Amino acid sequence: MKQLSLIDDIGTLHTFDKVPQRIISLVPSQTELLVGLGLESYIVGITKFCVHPKDLRSEKQIVGGTKKVDYDKIRTLAPDIIICNKEENTLEMVETLHTICTVWVTDIVTVEDNFKMISDFGNLFDCVAEAENWNRKLAFALSDFKNFIQNKTVKKVAYFIWKNPYMVAGSGNFINELLQLNHFENAFANQQRYPEIELQNLNVNDDLDFVFLSSEPYPFKEKDALEMTCFTNSAKCILVDGEMFSWYGSRLLKAFDYFKELHQKL
Repeated sequence: MKQLSLIDDIGTLHTFDKVPQRIISLVPSQTELLVGLGLESYIVGITKFCVHPKDLRSEKQIVGGTKKVDYDKIRTLAPDIIICNKEENTLEMVETLHTICTVWVTDIVTVEDNFKMISDFGNLFDCVAEAENWNRKLAFALSDFKNFIQNKTVKKVAYFIWKNPYMVAGSGNFINELLQLNHFENAFANQQRYPEIELQNLNVNDDLDFVFLSSEPYPFKEKDALEMTCFTNSAKCILVDGEMFSWYGSRLLKAFDYFKELHQKL
């Protein structure tokens, strides 16, 4: 291959003399995408949270989580490239990993960012045809979903991601993007990222239609939904699949079907 120069999502220019052959992925959704692009045999290390495909953790070396990794274990694996994400991984981690090998950092906030990431991976790993195929499928599914949702009434929601302290999705993240796509008005879109809130403050949202309790990163259960009803006035508490609202990459294709089912249940 000719020398390839690409800029990642945080503006770092990377130059490659050959296609990276040994990949460590520190983002579960991006691990799933790499497998979907036919790159499973190139993956040498993953996180303990890389649960899709389900047998991957028994076949690949686990190097830690998304916030803390075993640097010695990573060095031993001799990777050519480490795939990170601005939100999922820490700046300190990325800076340390740079001393080992090339670190490619994504920053996914919009659906368009997702398309770009897939295209970037296609160029980066010489699987352009596979990447284009995924983007075609996702573009078709997105268009289909927009037709499905276009006449749906906008509903106001609060999307919880954590307990003790309670945290919700604000704006400037992929969850908020998918809420908007679903005609869900985010009650906390006036705050950035993932603000902490007091449950008593939910009562000020008299027009709140739904409270979504995500399955990840905090695994909310039915008992949490019951507890929450004391603070929600007339809003209905719903347990939702966090992977569908927060995982980018190839997972988005399944998410559109999940969203259709969710709307039919509401």
